[in-house]
Amino acid sequence: MIGRKNRPAVVSPDTNGALLKVDHLVKYFPIKGGLLQTTVANVKAVDDVSFDIKQGETLGLIGESGSGKSTVARTILRLIPPTSGEAFLEGRSIFKANKKELNEIRREVQIIFQDPYGSLNPRMSVGEIVGEGLLVHGIGSSHERERMVSELLEVVGLRGQYRGRFPHEFSGGQRQRIGIARALALRPKLIIADEPVSALDVSIQSQILNLLEDLQNEFNLTYLFVAHNMAVVEQVSDRIAVMYLGKIVELAPAEQLLRTPRHPYTQALISVIPIPDPTIKREQTVLKGEIPSPTNPPSGCHFRTRCPIATEYCAEVEPPLREVASGQWAACHYA
Repeated sequence: MIGRKNRPAVVSPDTNGALLKVDHLVKYFPIKGGLLQTTVANVKAVDDVSFDIKQGETLGLIGESGSGKSTVARTILRLIPPTSGEAFLEGRSIFKANKKELNEIRREVQIIFQDPYGSLNPRMSVGEIVGEGLLVHGIGSSHERERMVSELLEVVGLRGQYRGRFPHEFSGGQRQRIGIARALALRPKLIIADEPVSALDVSIQSQILNLLEDLQNEFNLTYLFVAHNMAVVEQVSDRIAVMYLGKIVELAPAEQLLRTPRHPYTQALISVIPIPDPTIKREQTVLKGEIPSPTNPPSGCHFRTRCPIATEYCAEVEPPLREVASGQWAACHYA
């Protein structure tokens, strides 16, 4: 009998050459109630999500707050456990990995957090923050780690001598650069960027986005880029997956999705992207009401309560995510 610590890594039989493959991912958060604190309902944060990302690609994951996109990112990293489903990194199971295997996977998958203020330990110097992963994984001597940290800070546009300073001495944009340097320290293959510019001033956002693109080219990085702003996702993504209430409702190459969106929700998100030319007018689609509760989503199509073309059939039958054009998938009966 093979013990858990010595068993071979679980490998997916077919990942189609993808660096990351997510299969039927589900994440429910139970709601407890009563004297015995039994589960009375579930928050269906992620409800059967599947996608893959190829090496060197950027997949943009977009949706309103409450759509489940950040939960997808954190579940893939096993910061929170999945309810069901699978995720594979180069064929190796992330969810079934033991402690040793998970440490190896986490060297190859890093995250850039949304909040550049809350994601950095105020009691640690910049050098300690950026070099923490190197120390944990036993990479280099103390002197070598100092040199690597200085080089990483230079790579993200900061000075190497800043490593002795503390987070409170930096602006929001500089703090996010520190977070990016920390993510790069272990030379990962995949970086999950969870709303990396949403907390920054508009003037700083483009700088950080340009930096991420430059780093991707320099280090052959792969990104899962999570955001709620279609204009931001448009700038950085090769493909875009649109999420609504825990489900992917459209998935396509970025240019194709922006040119011919098939799902009404995608059309609404695109309609509010600012156009630089003031002479060009675009009709905006205003979504009525709020996103429904993930505890009790609508029957049939989850988007039907806000959809301008919904019919009675939409309330009765949930539309599957199907290929409506070459490489373009949509979950709408009328796509």
